[in-house]
Amino acid sequence: MTAQTIVLVEDDPSLRMLTARLLQENGYNVRTAATAPEFWIAMEGGPVDMIVLDLMLPGTNGIDLCRQIRRTSDVPIIFISARGNDEDRVLGLELGADDYLAKPFNTRELIARIRAVLRRGPITEPDGTNRRHEVRFEGWCVNLSRRELRSPSGAIIDLTGAEFDLLGTFLDQPQRVIGRERLIELSRTRVGDSSDRSIDVLVSRLRRKITAAGGKPPIVTVRGVGYMFNSAVTRT
Repeated sequence: MTAQTIVLVEDDPSLRMLTARLLQENGYNVRTAATAPEFWIAMEGGPVDMIVLDLMLPGTNGIDLCRQIRRTSDVPIIFISARGNDEDRVLGLELGADDYLAKPFNTRELIARIRAVLRRGPITEPDGTNRRHEVRFEGWCVNLSRRELRSPSGAIIDLTGAEFDLLGTFLDQPQRVIGRERLIELSRTRVGDSSDRSIDVLVSRLRRKITAAGGKPPIVTVRGVGYMFNSAVTRT
């Protein structure tokens, strides 16, 4: 199996070297950068499976760099930052990051978060065969093997890994109220450091993208409890 490639953007030389070594020891190809210009050069080196991005960078900071990335790519992003308050964590998620890890972090936790976010690809049945089922609701089509959401007009809606897995959780339990704690538990493979607020942000992002494509968001808020996918779901 080809090793997955991670671009590590960290301006602290010692931390960048130690983190890169850690990633390499765990089987990843690593390209490093200390600034936004160096990051774009690193991205030209070939396909990238993940970006580990420091929030505080000289010049163009991690927030602005994340915005630029999300205009053209849904590559998984994990923010790392010495600023670990809820406001920064929520902002990172709103920008489209898949996870957020505060410094100083445990190296084993970083690897666990990376593995969780990268745990994507074709969904398999117990016998190992690919599930090529499509899930439909109100004219929308979700292809599970391609991890693709299409609007009734046929347009592909760009979802981050966290957003797609949250949608998948709702599709597995349509027309049932799911509490926030249960959503956190079900989505933990993608949302490593979850909280009620992070789930709320992901739901808001998912609703916004469906609305922007001309749809009526099927996810309704059940006050004081959680959320419900309020549409009939069929599988083919």
